[in-house]
Amino acid sequence: MRSPRLVTASLAICAAVAVATLEVDLPISARTGEVDSEFTAVVYDAAHPLLVGNDGGASTGGFHLFDLDGGYSLPEMKHETPGRTKLVTTVYGIGGRDLIVTIAQPDSYFRLYDASTAKQVGEPIARTLGDWSALCAWKSRNSGEQYLYLFGKHQAVHFLLRRVNGTFEIVEVQTFDTPVEASSCAVSLSAQSVYFSGDDDPTVYTFDAAESTAVPQISVLGEADDEVTGLAAYIGLESDYLLVAQEDSIVVYNSSFALLGFMKLSGEDEIEIQGLNVYQAPMQNYSAGVVTYAIDSDARKGFAVSSLDAAFDELGLETNTVYDPRKISNSSTPVRAQCNFSGFYRNRTSCLCFAGFEGANCASFTCRDDCSAHGTCVDANSCECDEGWGGLDCAFKVVEPVAETDANGGDGDDPAIWISPINKSESRIITTTKSEEGAGFGVFDLGGKKLQTIEAGEPNNVDVIYNFQAGNRTIDIIYAACREDETMCFFEMTANGTLQTIAGGTQPTKDDYKVYGSCVYRSRKTGKQYLFVNAKTAEYLQFELTWVDNALQTTLVRNFTGGSGGQVEGCVSDEANGWVIIGEEPRGLWRYGAEPDDDSSEGVIISEVGDGHTYADVEGVTLVEGATADQGFIIVSQQGVSGYNVYRRAAPHEYVETFTIYENVAKGVDGVTNTDGLAAVGAALGDAFPNGLIVTHDDANQLPEGGTSDEASFKLVSLGDVLSDELMQEVDGNWDPRAS
Repeated sequence: MRSPRLVTASLAICAAVAVATLEVDLPISARTGEVDSEFTAVVYDAAHPLLVGNDGGASTGGFHLFDLDGGYSLPEMKHETPGRTKLVTTVYGIGGRDLIVTIAQPDSYFRLYDASTAKQVGEPIARTLGDWSALCAWKSRNSGEQYLYLFGKHQAVHFLLRRVNGTFEIVEVQTFDTPVEASSCAVSLSAQSVYFSGDDDPTVYTFDAAESTAVPQISVLGEADDEVTGLAAYIGLESDYLLVAQEDSIVVYNSSFALLGFMKLSGEDEIEIQGLNVYQAPMQNYSAGVVTYAIDSDARKGFAVSSLDAAFDELGLETNTVYDPRKISNSSTPVRAQCNFSGFYRNRTSCLCFAGFEGANCASFTCRDDCSAHGTCVDANSCECDEGWGGLDCAFKVVEPVAETDANGGDGDDPAIWISPINKSESRIITTTKSEEGAGFGVFDLGGKKLQTIEAGEPNNVDVIYNFQAGNRTIDIIYAACREDETMCFFEMTANGTLQTIAGGTQPTKDDYKVYGSCVYRSRKTGKQYLFVNAKTAEYLQFELTWVDNALQTTLVRNFTGGSGGQVEGCVSDEANGWVIIGEEPRGLWRYGAEPDDDSSEGVIISEVGDGHTYADVEGVTLVEGATADQGFIIVSQQGVSGYNVYRRAAPHEYVETFTIYENVAKGVDGVTNTDGLAAVGAALGDAFPNGLIVTHDDANQLPEGGTSDEASFKLVSLGDVLSDELMQEVDGNWDPRAS
């Protein structure tokens, strides 16, 4: 990956503030029913104009097609379900066909669909592991070639989409760094520019849309007056407009980011929009076209459109209803035989080879890291992995789950493993459901059988507190941060493995604090029990937990900013060493002192995205205990690549390996994708798990008979399948959490 030079554009960003700018009403003209929505695209078709909307649901994941000109209800025409999907776009005139392009989160494959029938074209192609957040299409008017820009964690991938010998293929041109994780993007044809913006950020960035392998020069186009939630380009007759979504408004700029007007959404309350797109051609109900968007309001979540006719007229903006996305100026392509159709032919003298191709005429291909010595390079950056290896460039050890929990709840997140004081084979798995539907905890035996559910206020991460002194009783407690009311919530775990309520089981955090992740720590110095809770803003609160007047009570003892300030969630404590280890999702894994009087002004970074082993998002973190404070392992999930890194517990926390969890066909247990939380213990848990246990969240609970369940399941993996026999010697198989 290459790093572009970021420059600040010398534009008069705030010049438009001095100009009296009109704000106009933009009523919702039509909308869909309930859909888990984020992004929209459109299909230009004079007879049947269509709105394409993603579906991020578990069992309904994929995309929907709606009749754009079908009246207020936006009738649904098709619904395809390849799996939970965030990104959709459309392309035109590729080998004579118009296509819908998606990338499904469970398997990270691109899929192509005929834009008029929604039938899949060919097999899934170009698997691109990563946590992807924006997708834009650009058709070069000079060459007619079709390109895609896929954005993720501080990076973007430039692809060429083409048809060769009747088959469609997506070829990587290059991958380059970006200053933010883009959450939206758009392409201006008149400016020949790509625009993108980050989440919770008012900045709009730009770089040239170019048929080149040179690293783009990224600049700041301008600063909006609020956080940007979506971008779209309105293609003008001479120059284009940039439409910028900001919660319940769409702001219009010219291509130099001069402010032209505001359009404020109306028709529902508490409107939030994202995922903008534009259909400019006239329709029976919309003479000047519409703007499309994903909407979340007091009514429901779904998709909606607004007519541009009156709003553009009031703002004095010129409409262009003759825009045709299939139009090109000429067809002089730089992708030519002189470069083996694997690079750009420049100045009739040299080739600029696409990623993975090399040589004077780009006739040879290579693979990143030579397939990590665990596979065969069969095409440009395409490996056939040896048995037992998979993931990025065959670098991940493949293991299989031996069981899974019964399906339960809606959106799961994090597990914990409670070790029984009576019989370790009677230990329990506790899982969280953070969605409104089914919110609470599930309790399962070591075979994955559901034994109990108990309601709680949308708990996220969950941990076990052992041997807590509650008056004259010594008890175990389950602790989580509960999002519904931004509190810390607690339940007692009885000796027979049953959850029950406890006095003082709901504790406040602080005013205007939004809880996210959490973990626990007991001081070996003082014997005091502490709790950590964090917000997405990386603010950590540390509380002491005590028993006062026959109830739990918490006292704030420290707060600090974790990591470099990026979004955080997962954490785990190492009580023997006095550490708390936290995951900063876009950055890496950090270590801090866990005592309330420890210096928290600067942490120790254990691993960092871009170090060759670490990939965003860094999510769940767990500790496998060894017999001493220098033995054992840290395991962290990497959501974007569905992988898990193993590090040594002892500083400087040497990297050990990465593993991934594939389907166990014999047992009918699906593989794991996009993990949030995980938990692991090295203790022998009876005949079921004599070599320890790892439990992981699975984003898509895929069913043996096909399809995906609405309810979550967690996968169970033997720790002995992950760690070699030699590494297992460093694990304490007799670990007793109550003896520490």
